[in-house]
Amino acid sequence: MRLKHYIPNQHGAWAMLIIPFLFGMAASTPGWIHALLFVCWLLIYLLMFPLLQWVRTGKGDRYRKPALLYGALLVPAGTALVLLRPDVIIMALWFLPLFAVNVYYARQKRERALVNDIVAIVQFSIMVFLSFELGGGTDYRLAVKLFLISTGYFVGTAFYVKTIIRERNNPRYYWYSVGYHLILILLTAWLLPLPLLLPALLLLARAAWCPRTGMTAKQTGIMEIVYSVIVLAAVWMTYA
Repeated sequence: MRLKHYIPNQHGAWAMLIIPFLFGMAASTPGWIHALLFVCWLLIYLLMFPLLQWVRTGKGDRYRKPALLYGALLVPAGTALVLLRPDVIIMALWFLPLFAVNVYYARQKRERALVNDIVAIVQFSIMVFLSFELGGGTDYRLAVKLFLISTGYFVGTAFYVKTIIRERNNPRYYWYSVGYHLILILLTAWLLPLPLLLPALLLLARAAWCPRTGMTAKQTGIMEIVYSVIVLAAVWMTYA
C-alpha cells in the first residue's frame, strides 16, 4: 500500500474542506449531527481523490483499492445521515454537476486549470448550506453571505498560489491576483461588517508582497494555514 494513493496531495483543499463546514455551523446551532455530517464530508473528499486520479491516469490498479475503501466506509455513515436527515439527498444533488466538471478536467489532464479550481471551490463552499441547514439555521441571507465569503476567499487564494508556483514568472497573472484582491476589499467594505475588512487588507498585502519574496511552495502552504485561521476567526467572531 502506498500512502500517496490514499491521501490527497492538494494541501490547500483541507482548508476548503473545513472552513465552509465551520461557516455553516457559525450561522446555525452546532450539534452532534454536524459530527456525522463531517465524517461523511471527509469520506466523500477522500473518495474523490482516487476517483479523479483513476480518471486522469487510467491506472485502476493503483486507485481501485483506496476508492473501494473510502466507498465502503462512506456507505454506513452516509446511510445513517440520510436516515436521520433525508433532505440531505436533495442538497447533495447540488454537487453532481460540479463534480462532473472536475471529471472532465481530470480526463483532459488539466485539473490545475483555473476554471477547474473555481468549480472545486464553489463545490466545497456549498457545504456552508448543508452545515447551516442541518444546524437548524434560519437566516438564509447570512448563509448566502458566508457562502460568498468562502468562495471569494478561496478563489483569491487560487490566484495567489498560482503566482507563487505555476505562474511565478507571469507578471500579468500577478496583477490579476492583486486586482482581484482589490475588488474583494471594495466589496467587503460595501457589503460586509467592518471587522472583516481587516483580513481582506491582510490578504491583499499577501497577494502583493509574498510573490516578490521567493517563497517556496511549502512555505506558502504553511502560511495558508495561518491565513485560513485568521479568516475563520474573523468570520466566527462577527457572525457566530
